[in-house]
Formats: sequence, C-alpha cells, structure tokens
Amino acid sequence: MTSDIIMAGFGGQGILMIGNLLALTAMEEEKYVTYFPAYGVEMRGGTANCTVVVSDEEIGSPVVGRPKGLLIMNGPSMEKYLPMLAPGGDLVINSSLVEERLVTRNDVRVLPVPADDIARNKIGSRQMASMVALGAYVTRSGIVKLSTVFDCLPRVISKKYEKFIPLNINALKEGAALAAIQA
Repeated sequence: MTSDIIMAGFGGQGILMIGNLLALTAMEEEKYVTYFPAYGVEMRGGTANCTVVVSDEEIGSPVVGRPKGLLIMNGPSMEKYLPMLAPGGDLVINSSLVEERLVTRNDVRVLPVPADDIARNKIGSRQMASMVALGAYVTRSGIVKLSTVFDCLPRVISKKYEKFIPLNINALKEGAALAAIQA
C-alpha cells in the first residue's frame, strides 16, 4: 500500500518540520519513504511545501501528481494544490486561516481543523498549529501510528528546544482527538 501527501503553507508554519517528522516516523515503522521539501526564496513568510510518500514497497519517485492526501495551512496553498488531490483523498485544512466553504470539491474527505486556534488557546503557542494538523492527518489517514510520531519527536526537535516536546505531543493529541470525533 502506498500513501502520499503534500503539506503546504507559508514559511514559519512548520511545514517542512512536520513533513520530516512524518517521514522519520514511517522509516521507524520500517516503511519505504521519500521526503521532498521545497520552499520559496523568501523563507519565513514565503511559500513552503513538502511531499511525503510512504509505502510497503520501494518508491520509484518522490514526485506526486495526484496525492491521496493534502494538509493545507493557508489559502494560497489550497488554491494551488486542491485541484491535484485524488478523488476520495483526504483534505486537512487549517480552518483558522482557510474557510471550509472555499473547498470546491465534493469528491474528497474534508477535515477542517482550527489548528491555529487550538494551538493558541489550548496549547498556549500558535507555533504548534502544524503539529495539531499533523495529529489530525495521522489519525484520519492511519499512515503511521501516533505513538511512533511521539517517539520520533526528539529526532526533529533539537536539544536546545527539547523542553517543548510535551507541547508538541499535546498538540498532536489535540489534532488526533478532533479527527477521531469527525471520523
């Protein structure tokens, strides 16, 4: 079985970090994986996206034309990537910044997650929004185990910031809980 996802937003939202975390988690679960990050020259505030492919078999290319999943953190990313999503695919949108009514397709499974609001109001840091969204996507898709994501956090968070690992775990759990309710 092969699953692929494009994660997109603007620089500073943690898009590349959650893509890296998902890829490392898949590797930890002994799956084949590719991780293909990209960002605009503007860096913080510019565009950022990554593609992660997870499979039980070898992967021929990290490039994906019709992903089975999208994790969208801002409006411009939705405009760009929504047309690419495969029918029946999972669309996780940060409904704090992207209005659900702007989803123009009825052939995909939409999961609105107010990631910024949850991160700010329940976790205490808006910087955790991407982790909230990742927790929702992992739970909705079943691509990897959430417990393995927790275990892999120290590999993507530097020692300097390891004190924030519990916040990241809480953010992942909040997103997972929201996805479980909307299943």
